[in-house]
Formats: sequence, structure tokens, C-alpha cells
Amino acid sequence: MLRIYLFCLSLFLLQSVNAQQTIKGTIKDSSGALPLTGVSVSLPEIKKTTITDSSGNFIFELNTSALRQKIRFSHTGFTTKDSLIHLPVKGLVTISIVLNNHTNNLGDVVVAASKTNSRIEDLPTRVEVIGAEEIGEETQINPGNLLGLLGDVAGIQVQQTNAATGNADLRIQGLPGRYTQILRDGMPLFGGYSGSFGLLQIPPLDLKQVELIKGASSTLYGGGAIAGMMNLVSKTPNRKQPENSFIINRTSLLENNLNVFSSARNHTTGYTLFAGGNLQQAVDVYNNGFSTVPDVKSIFVHPRVFLYNNPNSTLILGYTLNVENRKGGDMQVLEGKPNATHQFLIQNKSMRHTLDADWENALNNGACLSLKATTSLYNRQAITDLFGMKAQQNLWYSELAYSKKSAQHNWIAGLNFNGDAFMKHQPDSTLLTNENGYTIGGYVQDDWKITPALTAEAGLRADHHSVYGNFLLPRISFMYRLSSQLTMRLGGGMGYKTPSLFSGDVDERDYRYLAGYKPGTVAEKSTGANIDINYKWRGEKWQFTLNQSFFYTAIQHPLLLDSLTNPLNMHWYNAPQNITTTGFETYLQAREDETELYLGYVYTNTQRKYDLQAPNFPLIAKHKIAGLASFEVENRFRIGIELSYTGKQYLEDGTSTRDYILSAAMLNYRYKKISVVLNCENLFNFKQGNYGQLVYPPYSNPVFSDIWGPLEGRVFNLSLQVKW
Repeated sequence: MLRIYLFCLSLFLLQSVNAQQTIKGTIKDSSGALPLTGVSVSLPEIKKTTITDSSGNFIFELNTSALRQKIRFSHTGFTTKDSLIHLPVKGLVTISIVLNNHTNNLGDVVVAASKTNSRIEDLPTRVEVIGAEEIGEETQINPGNLLGLLGDVAGIQVQQTNAATGNADLRIQGLPGRYTQILRDGMPLFGGYSGSFGLLQIPPLDLKQVELIKGASSTLYGGGAIAGMMNLVSKTPNRKQPENSFIINRTSLLENNLNVFSSARNHTTGYTLFAGGNLQQAVDVYNNGFSTVPDVKSIFVHPRVFLYNNPNSTLILGYTLNVENRKGGDMQVLEGKPNATHQFLIQNKSMRHTLDADWENALNNGACLSLKATTSLYNRQAITDLFGMKAQQNLWYSELAYSKKSAQHNWIAGLNFNGDAFMKHQPDSTLLTNENGYTIGGYVQDDWKITPALTAEAGLRADHHSVYGNFLLPRISFMYRLSSQLTMRLGGGMGYKTPSLFSGDVDERDYRYLAGYKPGTVAEKSTGANIDINYKWRGEKWQFTLNQSFFYTAIQHPLLLDSLTNPLNMHWYNAPQNITTTGFETYLQAREDETELYLGYVYTNTQRKYDLQAPNFPLIAKHKIAGLASFEVENRFRIGIELSYTGKQYLEDGTSTRDYILSAAMLNYRYKKISVVLNCENLFNFKQGNYGQLVYPPYSNPVFSDIWGPLEGRVFNLSLQVKW
């Protein structure tokens, strides 16, 4: 009996030892045409993992007695999928798997700026999106405005232009901020008389995402988008989940912020409401008697009503109120002392009212008809110790568009009418003249999916401006998917910008000497091209992204101000030669669950061809490096660390500045619906004022040095956010 038992046991063990199973499979995307490379395939119960090859194939060679196995498929941008397979004692199992795009992944972000509600991964034009998670983090770090959020984007440089008022310029790929078109929910309303103050007045709590296109983007949005386009997308109400939150914030620079947001909807109606206020006290960091940080008091209110007439139709009505009082100068004047030594003051009082309407109606067969319109009334009073002026700017924009999607084409055509009018209030002592103009334009664009791997985008816009004539703006882009991991984009286009009396880098004290334009002044025009190569892959736990892009833009007839040759009677005129900017951006990003690592480098070479003695465009760093690490601890704490290097910058006279390193650290504690953030910017306390004089006499009407680095030094802030 014992011999029989041992014999049967030997047969069983021998069969187990020789038992071999092979699992082979192919994984494709939801279209069934594109093999997915780098998909992580795992057998969790026996801890086996492999990755698909360039043809989407994988293979397991097994020797297991556990014949019932769970197999898991996961890939960046796709929904993780689990399946159950039954293995033979010995033999081959062949399977075929299709993975769907993940609805919560960046790959499925819908880009409003495309005007066709296209996914970011389907667009031949490269679009960068700052999503809700990043905006949520920045909201508690800098709740008052967008500059902190945008300054972290590769290829963007936030440049302070006025030491007294704190005005700042947003430079994309080395070009001044006036060449970037700023949109709010697809409608351009910033710039002109408001200068760069618009970005200083928009709180991020009200935003769902920020969309950024670098390079000429005038085909869909007309004049102004020479360096790029930025679309600020407001939050919309969620039927299943109302949102309510408030944020209070205090900084070591004596800034206080209070912001509130609420949204809800039912079957037929919905709403969003944002209300916020900022109170910033003036601060003299260097004890030199002048404000380094201005005194600012502002209120921002933005309600919107959503009407859902039927499942295919939506009407959005909105109103925005923004009131601000911003002043800087001699600290004794700001503190209200009657016997101030110098009496120097720059003050801006502004109020903006904006009304907008956006109607969209989905038609049959993938078609959509939309109509949007907005009007804005902006009043601003500029006050200095030397003179003062009051003026207003009215802006309006309207657009009718029709789009249609099919299996291979995604096209849109539209008409728009927009304009602005600048009017001085009397009495007035400036040389400024009232000006107004309007633009009538039309455009058409088609995204053609030539093959599953190749998509072409071609567009054409024709505009007529009432003062500066006609413009024809073609644009073409290509996207080629070499594999599910590797994508290449190539595009180019043209843009234009009509002259404007005001620029963010013109001091308010010089407004009285602005006399308009020299005879024969024409609109600025641009030609640009971009190349983007994006490679994504996945390890056993980590997801990696490697991106390499190149850019080139040339601006013909750039506008210059003859402030040096005619300081008391200044005119804008066209330079005889171009401004060009070339460069590249490189970054590597790694993610593993809630851990993120980032390292990026940007090279920018911006040249003013009209200035042979000082050809380098001032205050643009040729070399910038940025690194970031963020991770979670025990699911309640999040820690973030940033480190950046800014290379030397050229000044107006051709001399160069020193380079510098900045660092920041953030600690976030979350408990249920409460979030507390302690943040420190400029940990090393680098200050430009420690390396040279900032203010020069006469102190009653001082001259400030060019600002090439941070002025305020190390800054702490503590914020509390509560959601319910």
C-alpha cells in the first residue's frame, strides 16, 4: 500500500515539475488599429510582470499549478483592465486585449481653445494644459493671482516691469507679454489700456484649467496671438456634486486674501459664483524709503448662470466685476504723512464690468452651432505726484461658429466681429488721442485623420481691420504617432497685432508724453514654427514622459517707442528689422501614484535685429533649469520642493546681470475636507537689491533700475481651505 501511495505521489510531483504554460497576447487601443507599446502586464498572484513590445505583444513562460490566474493590464492614459484566465496544465493560451482611454487622465482632457471640444491627444497643435489638480495646489500658495501658477510653466518667464506698482509681464518663448493673446472662456478681453494688470487681478480658485498654445495662434482667434495664446477656462457646475469652498491666506509680506466659490445645478439650471478680496499693505524691504511691494486693495466677483433648455442646448450668462486700488512710491506718502520728503507716488484706480453670453446647440450627425458675445467697460485713473489722467476702454467681441465631427474630419468655420474704443476723460493734460477700431473676420479649420497614425490640421483666417487693413493668416500642423508611446507634432503659422498706445512696460509718469504713432505705422506681423516630440513609457510602477520641443518666431515691423530721442513727445514707430526668437525646451517627468519628479531645461535666444550694438533682447534668460519633487506621507501630508536656475540676462545697454538660484518648499496637510498649506518661496532669500542700487535720484521723481530678479526676498504664506 505504501509503494502505491509513493508511486502516485511521484507521478503527481513529476507532472507538476514538467507542467509548463505559455501566455501570449496582443494589446491595442480602443480603435483596434494601433498596437500599444510599453503596457504593463502582470499576474499579481504569482508576482510576474512584463511589458509589451513595439508591436503590442507580450509573453509569459510559466510553471505553476495555480491554473486560475488574474491578469492585469495598465498603461499611461488608459483605463487599467483586469481579466481572469484559466491555464491548462501544459499548453498555450492566446488572448487579445483592447484598452480604453482613461477619462480622468490628461490624455482625455478636452481643450476648449480648439473650439471643437477635441481631446488634447487628438490635436495636431501642441497644447499644454494646467489641470484642476495643479490649479488647486497653486490656489492655496498664491490665491490672489495667476502669476505664480504660470511662472512654473516651461518657456514662460514672469517679469516684473515696475518697482512701484508691482506690474508684471508674462513672456512666452522670449517675447514680451503684449504678443500673447489672453482669453477668458474663449473670448479675448485683456490688454490695451489695462496693460498687464489683467493677470494680476484673476484669482485661480475660479478656474477649471488653463490652456496654453505657444507660437502664432491667430487662425482661430485673430490679432494678438503672435507669441502664443492662453485660455482661462472657468469652472462649470456638476449635477452630481455641488462644490463649495473658501480660502483664507496670510503672507509674511502683509498680504491677506479671502476667496469663496460655490456651484450647483439641477436638470434645467445651474450656477457658479466666485467672490474674493485681496488686501496688501505696502512694504519697504530695503529700508530705502520706497515701497518694494505696493499697497493693493481689490475685489473680484464672477457669477454665472447656466440654462439647459434641453439635453443638446446650453446657454451661459456671466458677469464680472473687478475693482482695484494699487499704489506705490514714497512710504511716507503711502502712510499718509503730511510732510513726506519726496512726495513720489504712482497710483492706479481701476474698475472693470464685463457681461458675456455663450450659447451652444448640438445638432445631428456630430454638428454643433455656437454663438458667443461679450462686452467690457474698463475705467482706470492713473495718478502720480506730477500729473493724473482718467480714461476708459470699451471692448466687445462676438462670434458665430459651426463645427462638425466625422470619422476622419473635425472641422469648424466661424465669423467674428470685435473692437475697442479708448476715450480720455476731461479735463486732461496728456498728449494722448482717443482711438478706436474694429475687426471683421472669418476662419475655417479642418483636422483630417489621414491614417490612424497621421493627422493633419489646416486653417485659414481672413480679417479686415478698420484702420490697418486686411490680413490673411494660414496655419498648418501635422501629428504622427510612431507608436502608442512616441508622438511627433510639427506646425507653423502666421499672426498679427495692431498697434496699441499702452504697453505694460511704459511707466505711468510717461503717459502724459505719449503722442500716438508716427505716420506710416503698420501692424506687426509674425511667422512661426514649432516641433514637438513626446515619448511616454511605463515601468513596473513608474510612468515616464520625455518631451523635446523646438520653436522659432520672427516678428516683422516690431513697434518701438522713441522715449530716448523724444522723451517729452513720444511716438510709436516700426523698427526697420525683425525680432526673432529661437530655442528649445526639454523635460523629463516621472510619476508613481502620488509621487512626482520633474526636471526641465529651456534655451531661449531672442534677438532684436534692428540693434546691432545690443542685439540681445533685454531681460530674457537664455538658460533656465527647473526641478520639482512632490510626494505624499501617510495620505494626509503632501510635501513639495522646487529648485530653479535662471541664467544671465542682458540689460538695455547690452551689459549682463548675474545668474541666480531660487528654491521653494511646501507642506500641505489634509483632513477630510480641510486643507492647510505652509509655503515658502525664495528659500535662499535671493534679492536683486543686494547686488546693486535699485533707486536713483532725483528721489522726488526717481529712476528705477531694470528688474531682472526677485525684489522681495524670502516669503512665507499660510492658507486654509475648507470644502463642503
